[in-house]
Amino acid sequence: MPPSISAALRRDGLPGWAVRAVRAVRARVRRVRVGVGRRPSAACIKEATGAHTAARKRMDPEGQNMSGGAWTVVAVAGVTAAYALGSRRLSSTPLSSAIVFVGSGILLGPAALDLVDLRQDAAPIIALLETALALVLFTDAMTVRRRDLVTGGFLPGRLLGIGLPLSIGAGWLLAWLLLPGLTVWELALVGAILAPTDAALGGTAVSHPRVPALVRHGLNVESGLNDGMVLPFFVLFLAAIPGTHYAEEGVAGVFWRALVLSTVLGLLVGGLGGRLLQWSRARGWATGEWRQAYPLALAAASYELAVVTDGSGFIAAWAAGFAFGFALRRYRTGQVREAFDQEDPDRPAEFAENLGGLLAAISLLVFGAVLLGPALEHLNWRILLYAVLSLTLVRMLPVALSLAGSGLRLPTVAYVGWFGLRGLASVVLALLVVEEHVPGVEQLGRVVAITVGLSVLLHGVSAVALAERYGRWLGRTATTTRDLREGDPVQPEK
Repeated sequence: MPPSISAALRRDGLPGWAVRAVRAVRARVRRVRVGVGRRPSAACIKEATGAHTAARKRMDPEGQNMSGGAWTVVAVAGVTAAYALGSRRLSSTPLSSAIVFVGSGILLGPAALDLVDLRQDAAPIIALLETALALVLFTDAMTVRRRDLVTGGFLPGRLLGIGLPLSIGAGWLLAWLLLPGLTVWELALVGAILAPTDAALGGTAVSHPRVPALVRHGLNVESGLNDGMVLPFFVLFLAAIPGTHYAEEGVAGVFWRALVLSTVLGLLVGGLGGRLLQWSRARGWATGEWRQAYPLALAAASYELAVVTDGSGFIAAWAAGFAFGFALRRYRTGQVREAFDQEDPDRPAEFAENLGGLLAAISLLVFGAVLLGPALEHLNWRILLYAVLSLTLVRMLPVALSLAGSGLRLPTVAYVGWFGLRGLASVVLALLVVEEHVPGVEQLGRVVAITVGLSVLLHGVSAVALAERYGRWLGRTATTTRDLREGDPVQPEK
């Protein structure tokens, strides 16, 4: 990174680990653009390895950073193993997995025990979060079915078509009122970054059996699609900020490369990949173990193809997942159709979904240690007020407007509006802004960190109680009302 840029970033108050992350990413981009198609010689590898080893010894002659890295792995593994042992027991309590991992991250991070500290080398943070989001985008998109948008599809259709743009606009306006010092397009980025929801963090709120299927499916479909749908807004807002990589390409270049080309590449990879998998299955060529690994290869291929063409890897991964899921369900013949009648058609993605969930959980721990912990030390009333209003007014008012005239009762509208959880997508988009060295990145990062952290806490502790209360209300209402729009309630097991 040129010294002038580095000095400017530090002058703006950007943490040292973030500056190093930007350097690592820019170096990676240079390597991709310069070294595509070349294989480094043995001498080159030896020289680079020797220089790296020497540099590590100069910076850390006692090997303290290496032992610190080992303690980081031990701490993360310990939290993951502990939660796995009690996961079923905790699922019915207010302690959601998100609360456990984010809270553990704060406790283990520099703000407390300082066992997890990745500020010396932030490249692993970027790699972990980007991998987790790309995989989550792919698996979420592939599980969306056309029947989800046809049967009761008015709910996700209204939330995505009306509620999502209104949420971005409301977040933009609120940031203008409460966050001075940011430009108009930086304020727009705040609205876009905090618009996508993460139903996986809701746990009980979107899986409780007493919550009607219409609401559960609506929230899941909204979450599976809105993080991909917000990416075009995010990219275009970045292109409007001078000095960013997207601004250098211009709005037209961003539109064609990041939006059109990335989408086309993702659809081609996912669609063709799905057809090939069905063709292989029909002939008995693919084992069950390798079918589980297949979606991982497609997600990685679509992401990297978009990156090397200067597009958006996330948009490509999302489009690939959507096309892959469609192809799995569309092209079924013979033995494949018979097998699909006996098992879940989304079975090939089970391993990818579990891996994505694990990476997302670890990402939340890293988020708590590296982003949320330091942000809490600089908390002020403007950031806290924005976070509270972002989770309430900015989410619930657009939801109410989008569901006007739908026939859903007020408690249902309130339930859907409240459980708009913020999660992994918001964290990764904020880090992408760091990579682009946007001038107001320090304040923007703190706002996103506090909002996501508050969402994890409030939505997590309220999920079980509100799901039970909503289920009881629905049961009482169904006994006195015919043709309830929400559908028939599910009776609790005795």
